[in-house]
Amino acid sequence: MARTDNDTWDLASSVGATATMVASQRVLAHREGLIDDPFAEPLVRAVGMDFFIQALDGEIDLEAVDPEFNVRRAAEGMAVRTRHFDRLFTDAAAAGARQAVILAAGLDARAYRLPWPAGTTVFEVDQPEVIEFKTTTLDRLGAQPTADRRTVAIDLREDWPKALCDTGFDPSQQTAWIAEGLLIYLPPEAQDLLFDRITDLSAPGSRVATEHIPDVTMFSDERSQRIAERMKKYGSEIEMGELIYHGERNDVVEYLTGHGWIVSAKTMPEAYAANGFTFPEEETIGMFADMSYVAAVKS
Repeated sequence: MARTDNDTWDLASSVGATATMVASQRVLAHREGLIDDPFAEPLVRAVGMDFFIQALDGEIDLEAVDPEFNVRRAAEGMAVRTRHFDRLFTDAAAAGARQAVILAAGLDARAYRLPWPAGTTVFEVDQPEVIEFKTTTLDRLGAQPTADRRTVAIDLREDWPKALCDTGFDPSQQTAWIAEGLLIYLPPEAQDLLFDRITDLSAPGSRVATEHIPDVTMFSDERSQRIAERMKKYGSEIEMGELIYHGERNDVVEYLTGHGWIVSAKTMPEAYAANGFTFPEEETIGMFADMSYVAAVKS
């Protein structure tokens, strides 16, 4: 179903299901020893989406969904992504930042798995149902945050900066922000507003990590439709072309640079190489070659 201005979801439907999809790939990366995320698998299983559980149990062959895709490739791709955003936080902490914000936190367990310095506060912003589900599930597992974790249960379409500050966020302090896998699910103007708000709330020396996808049409082209149809045969209802917002949007690197950030970016092949992997050039995965992982520091 196509997005609307007031649509809602949980972790098994609409945009929320993509958070579960990403977490399932983190499971594979963890199993391959490429990242350390012991919480991804119990969270995915708690959501209860058959497609992802069957995939994790080996009952669905990923190569049957996409002949150019397998467990190792899924693991490497997610390792590159996860390490990029982990590094933003660890680098910021090493530079003295003691506030971190995870926007659209989904099933992100960084507040539980990263080695945060003493005195660090991690704010997780997401819809109330998503926050409650993850908190309850991790509590049942006996998981303990490794920082002062504070949840901000609000839709990003609402006044989340006020809600963030009401939860104890201090705009005068250096902050590390991540917007991971978020931008394509925002209308172009909402993407700009997101970065405007981050900029307004960021003291000099603050950091932000995100990604830049120059052409979102690849999520609804013939290749993507073929994969979606194959996934449907195994019970998946995810239609990426319907979940993202199309239309021209500002270049992330240019926009942040123009708003006082010092920006660096790596294309996917560069990011793979930096992590000791070879970027696959085959059609399906190669379509991400122009995507960049972005990190920036507020001047």
